[in-house]
Amino acid sequence: MSAFDPSLRRIEGPSLDLGDEAGLVERLRAEIRSSGPITFARFMERALYEPDLGYYRKPVPGPGREGDFLTAPETHPVFGRMLARQLDELWQVLGRPTLFTVREHGAGTGALALAVLEGLVADGSPLIDRIRYDAVEIDPHRRQAIAERLSAAGFGAAAQPTQETPIVGAVLANELLDALPVHRVVRVDGGLRELLVSVEDDRFVEVEAELSTPALAARLDDEAVALEPGQIAEISLALDDWLAEAASGLERGLLLLIDYGYPSAELYGPAHRVGTLMAYARHRAHTDPFVNVGRQDLTTHVDLTAVERAAMRAGLLQIGMTTQAEFLAGLGIGELLPAAQADPGATVESYLQLRASVVRLLDPRATGAFRVLAFGRGLPTDVRLKGFEYRVPPRIRS
Repeated sequence: MSAFDPSLRRIEGPSLDLGDEAGLVERLRAEIRSSGPITFARFMERALYEPDLGYYRKPVPGPGREGDFLTAPETHPVFGRMLARQLDELWQVLGRPTLFTVREHGAGTGALALAVLEGLVADGSPLIDRIRYDAVEIDPHRRQAIAERLSAAGFGAAAQPTQETPIVGAVLANELLDALPVHRVVRVDGGLRELLVSVEDDRFVEVEAELSTPALAARLDDEAVALEPGQIAEISLALDDWLAEAASGLERGLLLLIDYGYPSAELYGPAHRVGTLMAYARHRAHTDPFVNVGRQDLTTHVDLTAVERAAMRAGLLQIGMTTQAEFLAGLGIGELLPAAQADPGATVESYLQLRASVVRLLDPRATGAFRVLAFGRGLPTDVRLKGFEYRVPPRIRS
């Protein structure tokens, strides 16, 4: 779920020696000693999501200025305010239903939820009286913290959980797909091999083995991908199940995905010969997944071709695909700076902070190049949403 940003300091070894979650490391070692080497997907799943010990299962979340990385909602509330405008437009398209539910998967600290609700208020949207914000987090401590944060800001009613499922509204995932577990494979003379995780001298190491499932080769074959000899690649089979489940919770509305990734032809091209696996700790990026186990984020770029195909299988219609910069521009982010300059209540500090945040959100060298994908159910076939008026390209083809 890390925000990939080339401006982050990148080093080839561990960024910081944060130590491991000792209990998690011992569990992993015990599994390997008992059953043999495990897939990297299994290692990544436990490193990130092991109850009480995994990176995303701790009461204190990683994203934020004091954490390990900065997502777009943590950068500035302006991101959420723009998203609120897209949700308001969607509400209008759906006929202004009495109950409009936003279900955000991987809600983190609740920063996006709070910014969306505040954005509706700032724009005077009547949706604020109809919205229910369902902040989904795997860890109960985080869910409680989000509810308390929204209630403290005066949005207790909107934060009330709804039993409605499937929902009418929007299902969101901002920088979530990049943190789904991945298998790692390598092309050798004999064909495709999988990189498993083993233990040598109490250290985690990679070892080559036969593929753990034929679905790995099938994914590459289906996308007409041929790795070069020696090339390493990551494949997320978990993506299909996650998207099918997320889509099943949507009766009418939009599935909105924001993340960094590429169509398969580019993701598995020569520019990514060693894959895209990265670790994040204390705002530094590095390439060693076997240090700081349980205390650093692990992430890979998303296969956008696989996302599109999984959405189609789930019965969704692709509404649009664009970059984050173009998405925000379509929703009017460019209007905010002149308005802030003209606001007699604005301070120089607040204006400069807004300007710096807008620049970062739009900068293609930072997060502006992230992709925003929208898939709909029960929407007019000719629907055009403001966030997707700048389409590049309208559909992904591998």
